[in-house]
Amino acid sequence: MGKRATARDSRAERGASPGGRGAGLAAVRGGRASRSSLELDRLIHERVRLAIVSALAVNEALTFNELKHLLGASDGNLSVHARKLEEAGYVDCLKSFAGRLPRTQYRLTDTGREALEQYLSHMEGLIRATRAGS
Repeated sequence: MGKRATARDSRAERGASPGGRGAGLAAVRGGRASRSSLELDRLIHERVRLAIVSALAVNEALTFNELKHLLGASDGNLSVHARKLEEAGYVDCLKSFAGRLPRTQYRLTDTGREALEQYLSHMEGLIRATRAGS
């Protein structure tokens, strides 16, 4: 079961639905858009990760402790989500020491900024389509 759940989880992180079909704007656009433009970036869509990339988008860099206090996240929760963003290439993590104290600093990469822009555009499209339909 572990391998099956892992494959399903990683597929969901990339934005694919379990059935392999695109979601999101397909019904609104009549399925004419490409599959990649129909899928929401689930890596960013998760609340804590969206908060991380949003905070980094408006700050040149933030330390682990600054992010933790800003988001109200626990050490473990922030660490796990930041690592997923780092593995995806959305954030850079720089570890150093200030005296004897370890310091971890995060920056949004160009890839992360592009992913956030695409995510925001997708969400704006969903909002417009929803308002137009009501």
